[in-house]
Amino acid sequence: MRKVLLTGAAGRIGSVFQTYAADRYDLRLADIRTDSLDAPPVGEVIALDIVDLDACRAACQGVDTVLHLAADPGTGSGFYESYLDNNIKGVYNIFEAAREAGCRRVVYASSVQTIEGYPLDAQARTDGATRPLNIYGACKVFGEAIAHCYAYSHGLSSIAVRIGSFEYNQAQFTVNSRNLSTFVSARDLCQLFVRCIEAEDVQYAIVHGISDNRFKRMDLTTTRETVGYEPQDDAFVKFGVGLTETERWLREHPRREDA
Repeated sequence: MRKVLLTGAAGRIGSVFQTYAADRYDLRLADIRTDSLDAPPVGEVIALDIVDLDACRAACQGVDTVLHLAADPGTGSGFYESYLDNNIKGVYNIFEAAREAGCRRVVYASSVQTIEGYPLDAQARTDGATRPLNIYGACKVFGEAIAHCYAYSHGLSSIAVRIGSFEYNQAQFTVNSRNLSTFVSARDLCQLFVRCIEAEDVQYAIVHGISDNRFKRMDLTTTRETVGYEPQDDAFVKFGVGLTETERWLREHPRREDA
């Protein structure tokens, strides 16, 4: 079994993924708040402050792949108060520690916020320019750049996942045109992470973390080709949006409902 370091393991996404992947990987669950992890844990538990480079070095020892989810997830935090440590220094520390430890790959949690500046009727592609509208998104662009740097300057395979609107374990999902087009279900995002961890011959890639929504804010073509992603869900069906020709759409886009 691959040894996978999961940072931010107690977060909304991390808590879902550790359950999904418990039987697939030898997990090392890292979070600054280990008391927030599910009990009993599904893997080795370590306390980790990603601002501490030495702590990151220790966390990466003996690890095949790092799935780096730890960050300040809010879009309204202060740069000096939070983002500089958690979303800038922490990202550098994880990549540097993974490089030093000889890890095979880092899968980095980027965000749809990196392309939020595109018009709502324009579909973003993985090879297009980034267009953040807030400091959080700009920090995620920094993370994508660090991933590219470490992939091509240091030989550390790196994949950045632009995560869309994750609906699981959320008090309320606001159903509007923007969120429907960026929606990603729990099972689709977890599947994508697995594909990114296990993909062969990928030096660097940006992939888009959304479901197979009828209208897609981000294009999935290269994501499917690069890591073999096969999303199962569609926000427009899940939330009962009354679009016409639903039966025809489902015939043309069959899904394995038991996946």
